[in-house]
Amino acid sequence: MAEQGEDTGKTAADEGGTPLKRVLGTRLLILFVIGDILGTGIYATTGKVAGKVGGALWLPFLIGFVVALLTAASYAELVGKYPRAAGAALYTQRAFRMPFLTFVVAFMVVCSGLSSASAAALAFGGDYLAAFVDLPLTLVAVLFVAALAALNLRGVSESVKTNVVLTLVEVSGLLVIIGIGAYAVLTGGGDPSRLTQLETSGDTSTAVLTGLMGATALGFFAFVGFEDSVNMAEETRNPARAFPRALFIGVAVTGTVYVLVALVSSLLVDPGTLERSSGPLLEVVKAGGVAFPPQLFALIALFAVTNSALINLMMASRLCYGMANEGILPTALGRVLPGRRTPVTGIVFVSLLAVGLVATGEIAGLGDTTSFLLLCVFALVNVTVLVLRRDRVAHPHFRAPTALPVLGAVTALALASPLAERGADVYVRAGVLLLIGIALWFLNRLGMRLRAR
Repeated sequence: MAEQGEDTGKTAADEGGTPLKRVLGTRLLILFVIGDILGTGIYATTGKVAGKVGGALWLPFLIGFVVALLTAASYAELVGKYPRAAGAALYTQRAFRMPFLTFVVAFMVVCSGLSSASAAALAFGGDYLAAFVDLPLTLVAVLFVAALAALNLRGVSESVKTNVVLTLVEVSGLLVIIGIGAYAVLTGGGDPSRLTQLETSGDTSTAVLTGLMGATALGFFAFVGFEDSVNMAEETRNPARAFPRALFIGVAVTGTVYVLVALVSSLLVDPGTLERSSGPLLEVVKAGGVAFPPQLFALIALFAVTNSALINLMMASRLCYGMANEGILPTALGRVLPGRRTPVTGIVFVSLLAVGLVATGEIAGLGDTTSFLLLCVFALVNVTVLVLRRDRVAHPHFRAPTALPVLGAVTALALASPLAERGADVYVRAGVLLLIGIALWFLNRLGMRLRAR
């Protein structure tokens, strides 16, 4: 029997259910984290960020990089201590022992993944696909979600291997952008003076600050995803060792790539053109002076948004599975497909929710909603890591310097606050999702009481 305050490392499935396969090593996990972060954000919303700050497009991505690193440190410590599939909700429950708060956190994380996947589905059916064929946007997005659900049902090994292939493709697309920028610099092309132009909605210092915060909050959508990887803890070999390395390397690689891509985009294309385009990086390819086929780059972009949607749907279903095993969600969501050993009911559930978001949202609004929900969760996770310092576990794990979660909580709260300029639709959408979560909570509690009687 474990001593009080210690963690045995066993999952609910280990106690009698069907366990998930531990198939992920450190290298595959690093590629998984990189693939989870790269994708829709940088390919679809770069222009909207440029519209908020002008030519200094790289600055919001640099700030977002720092904020992501701070929170990644907290996740690295927590997943090492508690290698379970439930992620932020598990940490919240252990720290505060408040089931209602735990459920709200779990629901916010699930919805953030679904809004991100839905944004990717809409991006797939938009201008990048229009380079080849003109089809109804919503229909394409719904069929896209259904196809990814089928792949998810086949198994984590198939899904992760597909993720590796798509990750390599989408990285190649961003390297093409960086290469075009290098060529422009060497040949004297572009307009370097734009890189220092900070243009916000006002000229006062307050307006500049809030405008920069709003751009950073929107740009942070490009960094979300690394937190999803902790929900693969039960399918990772030696997670206490693998996750810190994978998280830091993954965030560092993607952050560096993002800043370089932002620099190149601003160097070659004026902010107004970027803002008006739903395929801003395609504009960079066209303006680069390099004979790179635009349709080939559009194909790469389609692979990129596919990867984002695949991983977000995969992680949302694993989170539902983990919450069901913790007794927070209905036990039906923890049902595993016997042959494939994949969380079948969780996959079906999150796919249906994603279809609903596709039918009612648009790319920029869904992306900003994703960022807002996760920034709220990140603020709580950074507090949680400090609270749980009193909880000892028997195995060694990474420990973040105390200053990092403190700074992480402060910066996440600032970017989630009204100080960061964002549309009212983001708050409305997040509020509706939260009300749905509260309704589900009470229905679940009522069901538990009826079963107990």
